[in-house]
Amino acid sequence: MIRVSILGATGYSGAELLKILFKHKDVQIQHLTSESSAGKAVESVHPQLRGLVSKRLEKLNVKRIAQDSDLVFSCYPAGAGIKSNDFFFRAGLKVIDLSADFRFVSADTYLAWYKVEHSAPGLLKKAVYGLPELFRAQIKEASIIANPGCYATAGILSAAPLLKKSLIDPETLIIDAKSGVSGAGKKLEPRLMFSEANENFTAYAVASHRHQPEMENILNKFSRITPQLTFSPHLVPMTRGLLSVLYATLKKSVSLGEIRSVFVEAYLGEPFVRVLPLGELPQTKNVAHSNYCDIGIAEDRRMNRVIVLAAIDNLGKGAAGQAVQNMNLCCGLPETEGLR
Repeated sequence: MIRVSILGATGYSGAELLKILFKHKDVQIQHLTSESSAGKAVESVHPQLRGLVSKRLEKLNVKRIAQDSDLVFSCYPAGAGIKSNDFFFRAGLKVIDLSADFRFVSADTYLAWYKVEHSAPGLLKKAVYGLPELFRAQIKEASIIANPGCYATAGILSAAPLLKKSLIDPETLIIDAKSGVSGAGKKLEPRLMFSEANENFTAYAVASHRHQPEMENILNKFSRITPQLTFSPHLVPMTRGLLSVLYATLKKSVSLGEIRSVFVEAYLGEPFVRVLPLGELPQTKNVAHSNYCDIGIAEDRRMNRVIVLAAIDNLGKGAAGQAVQNMNLCCGLPETEGLR
């Protein structure tokens, strides 16, 4: 039995983790922390868990958690969980961080994009990027795992097979993506209010979103030339779900069937990536409340461009589901446990 604790359990990712872990046969939930709601019953913050999780939220006590846990999920905002994660790592616990605190090897890159000084830069090179389809072997041996961003998950899974086979020009990548409101987290911002988001469709952080350097950093591992990415994210008036559309110029003439075969080969045997038949495109409703990533392939033959569409649940494969998949791998459990 794996003893787990969730740090920052009152957000959307924390709630999704609780729902998944509650039905995981190899997990025992130990501590659930919240600085703002300490002392309250979980069901008072997450009413959907009434009768399922009968624990109280508590303030962070790193020594107590280290004594009682084998693994922690850190769901804090960027920068807020670095010191505690460093403590748990040094105490011998496994750490799965759902923020961006360990997604970059360079502390300077982290500072440039997140405007926070990294307080444990020595850990950056020890962290493994938690995208199982590409880094499964490393994840199995990892003690600290950087759970990928939601946009990054869809974008990287769309581009990596093509870059590996040198089928696309890495300097022509464009990703246009849309996400539900829960992707921004549980925070008060005017643009996230119902009256602002409802019946509205808007772009934000165009060419400046923090998942852009994350995608470039990881995709660089699969290309001789550093990928150059233009990324435009959008907010759509739905609670959850994410659709990413990748456009890239082909380096040589290949048929659509051959391109699809590259994806079929790349993700053969992957339990959570489904490559759709030609002519069928992914939809967010088909991956809602799941850990699946559906991928569809199209082409613009006139412009010699391939178009790759990927749909995920931003709280599932884009956050909590992928975190549990990583937990299963690094703890020697069946990879799909609790996720089907």
